[in-house]
Amino acid sequence: MRHFGHIAPEVRHRLFHREPCAFTADSPPHLLAPALGATLYSPATRPRLAEDILKQAARGVVSMVVCLEDSIDDAEVADAEENLVRQFADLAERGVEPPLLFVRVRAAEQIPDLVRRLGPSVRLLSGFVLPKFTEERGVPFLEALMAAEAELPPGPDGPARRLFAMPVLESPELLHLESRAETLSGIARTVDKYRDRILALRLGVTDFCSAYGLRRPPDMTAYDVQIVASVIADVVNVLGRADGTGFTVTGPVWEYFRVQERMFKPQLRRSPFLESRAEELRQALIEHDMDGLLREIELDRANGLQGKTCIHPSHVLPVHALSVVSHEEFSDAEDILRPERGGGGVLRSSYTNKMNEVKPHRAWAERTLRRAEVFGVAREDIGFVELLTAGLPG
Repeated sequence: MRHFGHIAPEVRHRLFHREPCAFTADSPPHLLAPALGATLYSPATRPRLAEDILKQAARGVVSMVVCLEDSIDDAEVADAEENLVRQFADLAERGVEPPLLFVRVRAAEQIPDLVRRLGPSVRLLSGFVLPKFTEERGVPFLEALMAAEAELPPGPDGPARRLFAMPVLESPELLHLESRAETLSGIARTVDKYRDRILALRLGVTDFCSAYGLRRPPDMTAYDVQIVASVIADVVNVLGRADGTGFTVTGPVWEYFRVQERMFKPQLRRSPFLESRAEELRQALIEHDMDGLLREIELDRANGLQGKTCIHPSHVLPVHALSVVSHEEFSDAEDILRPERGGGGVLRSSYTNKMNEVKPHRAWAERTLRRAEVFGVAREDIGFVELLTAGLPG
């Protein structure tokens, strides 16, 4: 799979200076973590889940979470588990590569139970999402994951299937000021101990807001809610450092999805590269409550987050389009990382519009090139609107 792999090769060639790389579920974690992109959640109760997964893959989704937790009623868990096992078997029979698939569980004991019940179709599973993660609650989840993986039979070409964990940071202990530092320290100890199994850390901003009876409106981002913004900052401070000790931390969910793909159809019948059409689409995005989502995606990256949790398919393409590295960013990153710059110094950017200071900007440049590998580099005259419209289904 690859980002923008659902569009025609000749269109990708027209859009990208460097195209996104191909990857699989067996690719190394340093590649998979930024490649998660927009991770689409789906309740495990959906009766046509297998078909839905393949439909979304055909539209550019590369990572999905099948949820057994908050998205379903407590009374539905047993039926949802049975449906999940049945739908995974259906997927396995189809012989088509699905997106990276994760299951969000409620309790640690579900992990080995589901792995056993999935049988051969466990090969489609990339791991588990662990809710309300703290040191106390997280260790049993991670031990269960390791034990379940150890019981898997080896594959035809080597070791058993590798299973990753994606803890969700959403507990009240993390939000409340009097317990935040201790909770963060405990989480840091736990994920460091199991570092080789932690693919990414996910932020549960909806739960943070719930603790204070808050809900951000569609014209505000998570960063406008100061009590939430303070937690994001502290999580990145402790767990998102660029010194080799940090983890990929993903952006929070955007709750609004009034936008429907059909609003873009008139643009698809014309060239998406005409300036007038680009401006028309930009205004349509703003008028349909997408402006808040676009601003939040940009603020996610500015605050050290990568990718985003999504609960509606209409959010996926905007996240991916804004994840593509611009030609200017790529040029700056390459200049900063040239071997002859190893001693530091300051240089004018190739675009002659900014200062690139080699040592302070090195970590940014390295992260930018990792993103460029999985999302590609746009051509000099290609922007967000062109990437978005090219990715929409016809």
